[in-house]
Amino acid sequence: MDEEYDVIVLGTGLKECILSGLLSVDGLKVLHMDRNDYYGGESTSLNLVQLWKHFRGDEKPPEKLGASREYNVDMMPKFMMANGSLVRILIHTDVTKYLNFKAVDGSYVYNKKKVHKVPATDVEALKSPLMGLFEKRRARKFFIYVQDYDDNDPKSHEGLDLNKVTARELISKYGLEDDTIDFIGHALALHSNDSYLDQPALGFIKRMKLYAESLARFQGGSPYIYPLYGLGELPQAFARLSAVYGGTYMLHKPEYKVEFDADGKATGVTSEGETAKCKKVVCDPSYLPDKVKKVGKVARAICIMSHPIPDTNNSHSAQVILPQKQLGRKSDMYLFCCSYAHNVAPKGKYIAFVSAEAETDNPEVELKPGVDLLGPVEEILYDTYDRYVPTNDHAADSCFISASYDPTTHFETTVNDVIEMYTKITGKVLDLSVDLSAASAASEE
Repeated sequence: MDEEYDVIVLGTGLKECILSGLLSVDGLKVLHMDRNDYYGGESTSLNLVQLWKHFRGDEKPPEKLGASREYNVDMMPKFMMANGSLVRILIHTDVTKYLNFKAVDGSYVYNKKKVHKVPATDVEALKSPLMGLFEKRRARKFFIYVQDYDDNDPKSHEGLDLNKVTARELISKYGLEDDTIDFIGHALALHSNDSYLDQPALGFIKRMKLYAESLARFQGGSPYIYPLYGLGELPQAFARLSAVYGGTYMLHKPEYKVEFDADGKATGVTSEGETAKCKKVVCDPSYLPDKVKKVGKVARAICIMSHPIPDTNNSHSAQVILPQKQLGRKSDMYLFCCSYAHNVAPKGKYIAFVSAEAETDNPEVELKPGVDLLGPVEEILYDTYDRYVPTNDHAADSCFISASYDPTTHFETTVNDVIEMYTKITGKVLDLSVDLSAASAASEE
């Protein structure tokens, strides 16, 4: 193990695997290690037996749930925006050839105690039961402004500088009601709380445009796609990519120690008595616990059912966002549903997740508003995990640590973290201008 590597990556979670793939493609020499004997770290997928072992110890899963191996239950379930950054990274690295995607059936929002389809265009706004007649007209005008907005065409700006005008000021120009603002900000622009209202409107508009463009990609019921057999396929696909470009993988290395020189800079990793030298270390928070701090806790429920989420038009796969205001919370709650249609459960079975940033110590009570929307549930597993962010100075110690996964059921925040880390590690900006049509063939069933 006397070789020197540019980067040693610890942990095969999704973020770490994407980074090792990107860095290998860039020509860096990468060694990737994991203390577990499986890929995925915190973001792995489990079959039924593994799921029960994880949550219920020695108890055996009930036979009525079907064959264990037909389950692929993601521990960090998230859908991808069809035009979003993760899909762009998949195309940029050609990982699409290892994966098959299928569009997600539905995108919904919880409003006044009911579940509604999220309208994303001026046409859909006019049909939506979310708004009254006059509000529909106002919303339609706003949607048209967003659709027509073009950075490079000042005429489309209607005299507003969106780098200076806040989202709140822009919305008030259209006189939209609070409930309308709620679904636009949380279910379309995918903000997890209301702090975006006082930030420049440009980011908010770009997020709305991304949603509408993603929705147009597959003419499906949602802007999201999801891989067949679940997200567990992703870390392995990026690992395969890294290996193609000369990356080295070592799983099941339970003992490891990051080595530092006298100045506190990482110089290598020792495992089982051997040290591999490196210039930089990339890892998840669990590998360098003294360089991170806890910033929150995620509560979630994993449910197995024999039916889709009610009021989602019998969708085999769907996301429902419950905006904070609708529940009197400080942040949003999320429902994620997937089924045998994406090969993650046996025929006739559905897997639903309810997740939220924990605001209490009682997940069962806290997640009840989401669980109540699911209808009868055959089995339910509750879980909480702590969320960490790095506190180190990467310039001083050469350690690059990812943030823990948040409760959102889409990938936008996860990929932003990866892109920022990539820039810190390489000093380069990741170019994600790719031909999106390259992925469409793989995505069609």
